[in-house]
Amino acid sequence: MASSVQSARRHVSGNLAWLGAAVTLAVGAPFAALAAESGAAATLEGVEVTATRTPEPVDRVPASITVIGGEELRARGATDLRTALSLVAGVDAPGGGDTGPAGAVVSLWGLHEFDAFLLVVDGVPWGGAFNPSVPTLDLNDVERIEVLKGAAPVVYGATAFVGVIQVIHYPAGKAADEATASYGSFGSVAGSGSHALPQLGGWRQSLAASGERSRYADSREQINNGRVLYRGAGQAAGGTLGLDLDASLQHVVPNSPVPSNLGAGGNNSDGLNPALPPDANFNPADARISETRLHGVLRYDRATTLGDWGSTASFAHSHVIDIRGFLGQDPAGPENAQYQNQDRGIVDAYLETHLGRELRNGVEMVVGADLLYGSGQQHSFNGGYCAGGAAAPFGCPADQAGPVPPPTTDRPVDTENVVYDRRAFFGQFVQLDWKPDRRWDVNGGLRLNQTHERNTSLGSGDTEGASVYQALNRTRLSGAVGVSYRAWESHADDAVLYADYRNTFKPAAIDFGPDVPTPNILSPEAARSYEAGLKGHAGGGRIDYELEAFFLHFNDVVQAGGLDPTGRPQLYNAGSELLRGIELQTRYRVWHELQLAASYSYHLARFASNRVPDPDQPAGVTDLGGTQQALSPRSLASLGVLYNPEQGFFANAVAAFVGNRYLDPDNTTATPAYLTLDAGAGYRYRSWRFSLNGYNLTDRRNPATNSEFGDGSYYRLASRRVLGGVTLSFR
Repeated sequence: MASSVQSARRHVSGNLAWLGAAVTLAVGAPFAALAAESGAAATLEGVEVTATRTPEPVDRVPASITVIGGEELRARGATDLRTALSLVAGVDAPGGGDTGPAGAVVSLWGLHEFDAFLLVVDGVPWGGAFNPSVPTLDLNDVERIEVLKGAAPVVYGATAFVGVIQVIHYPAGKAADEATASYGSFGSVAGSGSHALPQLGGWRQSLAASGERSRYADSREQINNGRVLYRGAGQAAGGTLGLDLDASLQHVVPNSPVPSNLGAGGNNSDGLNPALPPDANFNPADARISETRLHGVLRYDRATTLGDWGSTASFAHSHVIDIRGFLGQDPAGPENAQYQNQDRGIVDAYLETHLGRELRNGVEMVVGADLLYGSGQQHSFNGGYCAGGAAAPFGCPADQAGPVPPPTTDRPVDTENVVYDRRAFFGQFVQLDWKPDRRWDVNGGLRLNQTHERNTSLGSGDTEGASVYQALNRTRLSGAVGVSYRAWESHADDAVLYADYRNTFKPAAIDFGPDVPTPNILSPEAARSYEAGLKGHAGGGRIDYELEAFFLHFNDVVQAGGLDPTGRPQLYNAGSELLRGIELQTRYRVWHELQLAASYSYHLARFASNRVPDPDQPAGVTDLGGTQQALSPRSLASLGVLYNPEQGFFANAVAAFVGNRYLDPDNTTATPAYLTLDAGAGYRYRSWRFSLNGYNLTDRRNPATNSEFGDGSYYRLASRRVLGGVTLSFR
């Protein structure tokens, strides 16, 4: 019975890849002629809304902001954050991690943490009050992506320290108006499309859908998903009412992190265990991360006598089945791996209202309030098993021998835990933007934050009878101030100097892992940062450039270290960290169809204090102050060539360099630098586009992200993949 259910599940998930293209083609084909008359949406590369909430020229905002156009993303075949952000200075976003191969851990300003940045989709924090929901992010039908360095603006609250990434889809009534189908390495299949639907009276609407069945060098690792987004908007009660509805169905079989310093024979040159091949997978037979997510957004905007009033109400519900295993550091034991079989439900809501008003003397004011709410509940069964056979060269008992470890349902349960966490982040904010003349721009904001968290956890087995209720409330101000000055201007060229200061804090993340009850909710992390830079245009407007320097003092840093009663790493407040660096990026438009892009950054992310649990010390801790943050390279660089004419041959190539890093907090194990290459080429003929895209063509498998669940374990870069595709444009 179990095998037939699994077979049916594989059959259904395999067909999800065709859902996106089928829905889009079925809806879009009858209206292709109408779409062709509407034309393409205007490009908005010179305008941002993330830092100010209202449209503002990028070169006037006193902060580092990069805007990536949707047309460029589609020409490069960028469907994930790693490829989409590869030309942004100082950004590294390797795929995978503890959220599975559909996720990514984004590094900005040298801080490599899965929750240190804020992910926003169409003005809504994606993941709510918990963690950025990267696995459910869809880059189909994207109009542009905005990357803001540094802490989140006051209009988004206590949510990020080192950056905000906002993905903006085409508004209702507009779309990329195309459908794509692709096939490639290891039998991977994908389909996507979008279309601006005919208006219903004054109601504008559009539909986007996508699906994929991705396979990798690890024969077990896979991604199967289907996503649909509907956007509508129209006039109502003297204003504009907007409605977004999206659904995501995802079934992922995760890969395994690889331990370091394990077993005889020392380490590989990359610092990982040499006894394990790059694609070793020691997950149990029933391993999967299956998520169903439903999300709805209501927006209302209206001009009033007091100013422009806007409000947003967002609600999302996710149901997740998370079954995985993690290899320990003792391969000789009868149970060298630990599993979790977890059922998780998450609700997140976002309510926001603001009023924008133009005052006298060039002053614009935005005042408002918001609520970010999250409710998460997990029920996890945990136990041990032996990962042997083809997955690892370790002997296992006869009842667990074989190429794939047994399913979790065949193993005894050692511990069972239930966690229920509720979070409510309230805020009231005011932001002022003063432009005394066309050279100066002064922007500042202040926010009063009230954060409330309640956590109830119950354990059994080894922790039987352990039940903990925790509560933490904080009230604190945060804010930012910045100034920009156009120091020079000549026709299309200019040079703008800017500087800013930001002070913020963020409640510690909850990872929903296989944890037993812990004594305390972790303290909020806090940071203050300083940034200065120069940006502008040169060469008659054909060259864009930006150079920035930053300094960030980070307190109560959350780190993974030491082991909880289940033998897994636990989270703790480690101390303080200093992030310093410079970043440079430029783009040269050789002519209309050909662009060259380059970036370089130097980061120094060091701990001023890093208190690591150490039972061998009298105080129970060791302070590793002065060490470099794990997996934070000092040097990052990229070079891109983009040739994208409207018809005929097109091509692109992006090389990204990641410098050497340390794997561990005490900086004893290093992993070398590496270079990845993504490239694509194709041909446009009328409404058709034929393309071939390759990702990680250098096939580097270096460790990229650490696991917070596996002790001293690291996820490698995904293997080389090539996809060929055909696209039909409805324009």
